[in-house]
Amino acid sequence: MTSALFVVSEHGYWGEECIEPLTTLSDAGLDITVATPTGEPPVLDERSVDPEEVGEDLSEHVREVHETDERLNNPIPLAQADAEDYDTVVFPGGHGAEWDITQDVHARELLRESVAGDDGKALVVCHTVGILAFTRNRDGEFLADGRSVTGFPNAWEEGIVDENDLLPDGRKLPYWVEDEVKAVGADWDAELDADTSVTIDGDLITARGPPSSAAAARTLLDELGIETSA
Repeated sequence: MTSALFVVSEHGYWGEECIEPLTTLSDAGLDITVATPTGEPPVLDERSVDPEEVGEDLSEHVREVHETDERLNNPIPLAQADAEDYDTVVFPGGHGAEWDITQDVHARELLRESVAGDDGKALVVCHTVGILAFTRNRDGEFLADGRSVTGFPNAWEEGIVDENDLLPDGRKLPYWVEDEVKAVGADWDAELDADTSVTIDGDLITARGPPSSAAAARTLLDELGIETSA
């Protein structure tokens, strides 16, 4: 059975960006494990289940899965995860990832190893694409250098933070994803004129944000050679 590891933030994951791939891959028959930095259940960004922000139906669906999915409620610590044990590693997005996932040495190792060989693949979504600014390959070079990448763009961030880079919940944004990932040599294109943005570069798949989550999950299944009825 094809297996997937989801690496999810304890500081606030964006609901759609985790739940959409989680349910899509589950429906396709993948065996899924969830990991968080400490092994505590991941935390849902409340903005991502605000009906005025995402709509009533999506809000209810995300909250229900978040509260009832056994895998989300019983994660393993990142330090116990080994990329070789999984066919793919998925990194859902959310601002919270800037405080834990992108800064976690074990998360970076999982990303590096999942794209290093011939078998593994990684899907990185939205703000978690920022992990590329801190991840080096086995030769010590930045993993993103020369790779085609999409992710959460500055143009969208400008509409969220205030003039002091403060988020609506009062936290100061540590960095802007687009700036940091471009700084390490990535070929960045968030395709702002397109409804969705998913980029494939070898075994690395990146997705721009919430509206791209479903397309990203389908792309990952295609790259894994898994056929679906959809």
